[in-house]
Amino acid sequence: MSAATSDLSRDPYGDRRRTSHERLAGQPWEASYLGEPAPWDIGRPQPAVARVVADGGFTGTVLDVGCGTGENSLHIAATGLDVLGVDVAPTALAIARAKSEARGIPARFATADAFRLQRLGSTFDTVLDCGLFHTFDEDERRDYVASLALVTAPEGTLHVLCFSDEGPEPGPHPVGRAEFDVSFNAESGWRIEALESTRIQTRFHGEDGAPAWLATIERIA
Repeated sequence: MSAATSDLSRDPYGDRRRTSHERLAGQPWEASYLGEPAPWDIGRPQPAVARVVADGGFTGTVLDVGCGTGENSLHIAATGLDVLGVDVAPTALAIARAKSEARGIPARFATADAFRLQRLGSTFDTVLDCGLFHTFDEDERRDYVASLALVTAPEGTLHVLCFSDEGPEPGPHPVGRAEFDVSFNAESGWRIEALESTRIQTRFHGEDGAPAWLATIERIA
């Protein structure tokens, strides 16, 4: 690999490699939070995530991977749970911390590489991925799922909300149903408990949002 190629594979904010999404966009995730709100930053928790909260789907310690500006993390933390939101974008984390202080909701936020979550040094009872899984290519998903397994407690729960390839006007990087079976199986340490069709809200899909999957996945030993 040439020095130039190596440079392009790295992120300017740490030692992590750039993701396929960043390489395609030609800029790091941080750039999405400079200026106008990011397309996925709707200024409130995702309705699908709020429904999981209302149904008691979050328990114990909670990790929100790819938390962005913190709306989902803060909504969960407002129920009294211990929540850590992680992201690679410093500006997003700064906005999330400011929201936490302004609202008096004691969520925590930290920088973390989704492929090296074990560096957090903790395991969590419930993990949320809202809009991150679908940004990865096949190889990245394998590494990411392995990283998630290292921080999800045995019999813990992972909730994944991502774009679906079913229905009109799908979002970017839509995921097929079969891709969940490939990524989350006994070999990788997971069991899919439920996979339902829902909607995910964005700033460019209109009031009804885009077709999405909401997966509930158990971490098995």
